[in-house]
Amino acid sequence: MTLLARPLRSLGFAAALAVATLPAGVLAQGTPVPGTYKIDPAHSGAFFEVGHLGGISRFMGRFNDISGEVVVDAPAKSRVKADIKTESVDSNHEGLDKHLKSPDFFSVVQYPTMSFASTAVALNASGEGTLAGNLTIRGVTQPVTFKLKQIGVGKGMRGDDRVGYVATTTIKRSDFGMTYGVPKAATDEVDLRINIEAIKQ
Repeated sequence: MTLLARPLRSLGFAAALAVATLPAGVLAQGTPVPGTYKIDPAHSGAFFEVGHLGGISRFMGRFNDISGEVVVDAPAKSRVKADIKTESVDSNHEGLDKHLKSPDFFSVVQYPTMSFASTAVALNASGEGTLAGNLTIRGVTQPVTFKLKQIGVGKGMRGDDRVGYVATTTIKRSDFGMTYGVPKAATDEVDLRINIEAIKQ
């Protein structure tokens, strides 16, 4: 993994930089402890937003089954890996969910999982940066770059170390072979947001 830009650093380096520059009272809350964190599926989710009928309105959906890990470490070792079960797609409408699971869209029988694996993670001392990697949907892998923001660091109810991130990007679904209804039924561009809360192992 390499740094994306000179002003940015890995997750681990950002933590070290914060230790050197932030007041002592802030450090325990704002600096993740280096190590491997497992994504907490109960407090994480993947969301999408797309234009309807050529963009006259916007509607949202989510995936309820997400797993994976976040490694906070040195520049060459920081990484993010996430897997999402396509069967868990949830648009709050039973009929639409059935269509989204069909071969027109996610084809969940043939492609039960979509995944993301990072190639570069970079955050500045304010906890903002980029997350680059490979996104696989319907068996097609494309490079994507997310805007990344560390939301917070703290302890769970049982004293475990936790960290939270939000990652956002925009993709074209046609890049992944999902061309049904483009652009009249639903726009090609899809906004993605991944909310992650992860627990140190």
